[in-house]
Amino acid sequence: MRPDHAPHHPALHSGLQLQSPQVCAAAIRAFQNIANLWQLSVDEQLILLGNPARSTWFRWKKEPHTARLERDTLERISYILGIYKALQILLPDPAAADGWIKRPNHAPLFSGQSALQRMLSGNVADLFVVRQYLDAQRGG
Repeated sequence: MRPDHAPHHPALHSGLQLQSPQVCAAAIRAFQNIANLWQLSVDEQLILLGNPARSTWFRWKKEPHTARLERDTLERISYILGIYKALQILLPDPAAADGWIKRPNHAPLFSGQSALQRMLSGNVADLFVVRQYLDAQRGG
């Protein structure tokens, strides 16, 4: 495909590559903020990120600008950002929105488990289905 017919992607057209240091650092900071709001343990954070080494995660947190994230990790963070955003829209009370992922859910997708339990299976597909569920709930 010739460059003048490339699909539109804001990060690419702003001069940022998806795995650039700036994008990786922003992704790490955003994930860290959400993990704090959701009160996730370090082990939960590692699973959601695709199980990087514990020392790697602590280095990324301390120096986000040094993070070089794999495409899979960026995809996982993207789904988590989408889940966070959807919850903020669906549940305007921040405490309710942040607590939702840990509450038991009787929708068929969750079978009485919390969304976090579903997401902690370690599969990126489970992040996708939680995101898809929330997007459907808000009519998206």
